[in-house]
Amino acid sequence: MAFGKKKVAATDPVALAQAQRAMEQQEVTAAFQKGVTALRDFIAPSSLVFDNSHFQIGTRIARTFYVFGYPRQIFTGWLSSLVNLDEVLDMSIYVYPVESQVVLENLRKKVTQLEAGIQIDSEKGRVRDPGKQAAIIDAEEMRDKLQVGEERFFRFGLYFTIYASSMDELEFMTHKIESMLGQQLVYSKVATSQQEQAFNSTIPQFMDQLQIRRNMNTGAVSTSFPFTSADLSQDNGILYGINMHNSGLVIFDRFSLENGNSVVFAKSGAGKSFTVKLEALRSLMFGTEIFIIDPENEYERMCEAVGGAYVRLSLNSVTRINPFDLPRVLDAEESDNALRSNIITLHGLLRLMMGGAQAQMAGGGTAAMPALDPVEESDLDAALIETYAKAGITNDPLTHTSVPPTIVDLYDTLLHMGGTGPQLAQRLRKYTSGTFAGIFSQQSNTDINNPMVVFNIRDLEDELRPVAMYIVLNFIWNRTKSDKRRRILIIDEAWQLMKYEDSANFMFSLAKRARKYNLGITTISQDVEDFMGSRMGRAIVANASMQILLKQSSSAVDVLAEVFKLTSEERKRLSQFPVGQGLFFAGQSHVHIQIAASPTEMNLITTDPSQVKQIEQQGELSQPQGTIDLSNRLTPGV
Repeated sequence: MAFGKKKVAATDPVALAQAQRAMEQQEVTAAFQKGVTALRDFIAPSSLVFDNSHFQIGTRIARTFYVFGYPRQIFTGWLSSLVNLDEVLDMSIYVYPVESQVVLENLRKKVTQLEAGIQIDSEKGRVRDPGKQAAIIDAEEMRDKLQVGEERFFRFGLYFTIYASSMDELEFMTHKIESMLGQQLVYSKVATSQQEQAFNSTIPQFMDQLQIRRNMNTGAVSTSFPFTSADLSQDNGILYGINMHNSGLVIFDRFSLENGNSVVFAKSGAGKSFTVKLEALRSLMFGTEIFIIDPENEYERMCEAVGGAYVRLSLNSVTRINPFDLPRVLDAEESDNALRSNIITLHGLLRLMMGGAQAQMAGGGTAAMPALDPVEESDLDAALIETYAKAGITNDPLTHTSVPPTIVDLYDTLLHMGGTGPQLAQRLRKYTSGTFAGIFSQQSNTDINNPMVVFNIRDLEDELRPVAMYIVLNFIWNRTKSDKRRRILIIDEAWQLMKYEDSANFMFSLAKRARKYNLGITTISQDVEDFMGSRMGRAIVANASMQILLKQSSSAVDVLAEVFKLTSEERKRLSQFPVGQGLFFAGQSHVHIQIAASPTEMNLITTDPSQVKQIEQQGELSQPQGTIDLSNRLTPGV
């Protein structure tokens, strides 16, 4: 009866259909699983072909080495040359602890053998072997340290794999690495006929299939600490780019150094303005105020995108800045010296304005005639003091809130005083009632209250540009002294200031005193030879704790290599860097950096004409997503 039931079940059409559907479902599931892409499918190479002395992984050719020989004494950091090599390589270090008791017993036997060998050599009249004597001394020293627990013993294995695009490149890298290690008496060999086992030993799965090891004590193993790559990354700071030595991030706070000053040198089109704008944009996000002197209208899009204040300075502009303004200083000592300090600054400005094209150059050791002789200097000083006194301003800080005089008032004072006053007044006339009248001869109508302020001087005549930069710098400096917030001042095309002695001196004075007021000055220049040829230019570079060197012209490389003490490799690469790559110096550390920006940042800061045109066509120029809304731009009239 039971058998009959089984037979009926086996021939039941419904059961057969269900079984058929189950088999089809299994086949579909199996086929689906074959088509599913797993993580290993992404990371696995397309092929692996092993040869006697190398192997091919995908389209790359690779070779694995092992280190078999070390000097008698090995020094800390000997592995850094290999770790920081500008080549693609994988490295594995295997450290196996050994029981001290086992090592002590082996050392005792070894010392006995060596002493017996020396005694036999002595009995047979052989020449003393210094190697045996040194081995005995080392073994006895090691026994003493192991006995008291000062040292431990290890078995040490070091393997590394290099990768290249062709056999010629692989052979070149092999010779380069073997020579580099050989200079330190560290000897390596290709893992001949064991490339597969050697490759398995260098990938991150902790399989030492080569098992080529060397006895080392604690001190020797510690010298092989591998994390010695050039690294510039802090817990606080902004992202500057990617460290090309180790693919790490360069995150740095420039105000953590001795001072917050920096210099950026690069040839035209190498990315210096891009780098500085990226730093300014990211610093702004962390609450740092930004002041920029823009000679070429490169910062307007970025300024507008973050709601910054864009101040246009030109003869047709309604913007006015009075160089006679005094800072509103809260510090008592600074307040007492505010007038005197501003008069000294005005001396430099007026020499620049009166000297004009005859202004003396700021370096080169040339003995050019000054713009003013000592008698004129004395008369000018007396006129400045009298001009302020007529406006009711004296050394008393309580008088500093009065309305300051202007250059027109100084002109009247000079015109009606004795000595050289009338002649000096005539030299100032073009700024009071002549061609250049208005822009710097009236009361200021700018009351900046914005985290980002850009002063555009593109539309100023060439003769007025250094004067305008000087006045703007003094305006920013007075603002900085009155409110010590964290600020960055960016001076683009700074070589225009370095051409004149007085403006160069003023700029150097700012660089020296900026740290006291929580100000970091960024100096940008593409005319490296003129900048570094100036005595003040070199002093400004020496007073900057951070430097960025992007691609340079061949003529500038020698100058920078001497100033920054570059290695031969850095010197060679300085003229060959692609756009956006360079050397990043921060204090005593420096790395090879790739400046990296997000697509949104790129849209805001790029000055490439083709990219700007594309952005305009896409309509992203007006208000990009994620822009910062910063109100309170300027008072009316700016």
